Amino acid sequence: MSARCPAVLVAAPASGQGKTTVAAALARLHARAGRRVRAFKCGPDFLDPHWLALATGHPVHNLDLWMTGEADARERLHAAAVDADLIVVEGVMGLFDGEPSAADLAQRFQLPVLAVIDASAMAGTFGALAFGLQHFRAGMPWAGVLANRVAGERHAQMLESALRDGPEGSASAWLGAVLRDERFTLPERHLGLTVASELPDAMARLDAAAHALSTTELGQMDMAALSRWTVDFDPPLPAGPVAPLLKGRTVAVARDAAFCFIYPANLDTLQALGARLVFFSPLADEPVPPCDAVWLPGGYPELHGAALANSHTCRESLAVHVGAAKPVWAECGGMMVLFDAVVDAEGHRHDGWGVLPGAVRMQKRLAALGPHRLPLPAGELRGHTFHYSVCDTSLQPAARTVPARARVVSDGEALYAQGSVRASYFHTWFASSPEAAASLFLPEALA
Repeated sequence: MSARCPAVLVAAPASGQGKTTVAAALARLHARAGRRVRAFKCGPDFLDPHWLALATGHPVHNLDLWMTGEADARERLHAAAVDADLIVVEGVMGLFDGEPSAADLAQRFQLPVLAVIDASAMAGTFGALAFGLQHFRAGMPWAGVLANRVAGERHAQMLESALRDGPEGSASAWLGAVLRDERFTLPERHLGLTVASELPDAMARLDAAAHALSTTELGQMDMAALSRWTVDFDPPLPAGPVAPLLKGRTVAVARDAAFCFIYPANLDTLQALGARLVFFSPLADEPVPPCDAVWLPGGYPELHGAALANSHTCRESLAVHVGAAKPVWAECGGMMVLFDAVVDAEGHRHDGWGVLPGAVRMQKRLAALGPHRLPLPAGELRGHTFHYSVCDTSLQPAARTVPARARVVSDGEALYAQGSVRASYFHTWFASSPEAAASLFLPEALA
């Protein structure tokens, strides 16, 4: 049967408007009041979910009508609605950006849209942006608009007065103004927000943001007021069981500040396949635990070049693992460290682990971005690519990913294969094909 729960999708006209701050502050405000809050991130992003997880105290899953699929999103939203008092979904980029966009997700599941607009350098145009976001597409479920980074009370009054009536005669609902304040600014770097766990004052920043939001109309809404955003979430469609293709096998997963791009759903998929998971930290120079296969996820090896170059115990144990012809799946940052060298953005060369020949070099501009799929003999994996480095290697690609968007001109990302190692810039969503995901960790699939 369907499950009912207040829900809101926090969107914006563009990136950098403060969506994550507002979404995390809203979640933190209600979680702090003892309510059960579940949060999700629209799109393939790894970084914003760290902040949403800190705010809610629960794992944060991604929702993407292409990468994760409508059925997966439907199942996760329904499960959240069964347990939660409030669901907060953070959008991606601008409301209508991407294929599919946050607007597509909002309309598919009838999630009311809360538009966050950075109003720091505008007055009347605020009304035009709010009007456009609400009425650009017919039938958009709407919660209201919140002004962010506002100079003061007078500025807020100007912004509220700029709102205009729509075709149905009602103005976009004003949900208040959040004043500019460095105390709850979330720091950024080249791939997006800094991971929350790296900042000792991360929770203090969220509490400061929650306090600022509590003074707005949005922050003062109680559960009775939030009930106007109640959504009926349909039950999930019946799904077949996942074959235990990894039963009896142990998969060692690198997990620390250098290897932190891990979808919780990927861990769930490995466990559903029957794998036992163990974790280790290359940054702490921990050896690869006894295992049948290794997963090196993406992250920030370029920020930890010296430490990883000196992680001799980890490096040597991985060499033993590879020498025993045991599988290694390395994606993006996990692949970078396997080469002979990593050259950071300042041109400093750091020794890699020498598993693969060549070097990767960071550059100032983005090298690749977008949804991709990887056809494998066992099935097709969906995922995405997002990186600033380029790879210089003598290895020839064993396969290539295919951009999801037909009009994108790209050779796709290379899949490198050497011995028992498979590596690519491609970030995989294991649940898109558990059989194909399992093949990355099975020695018989490497032949």
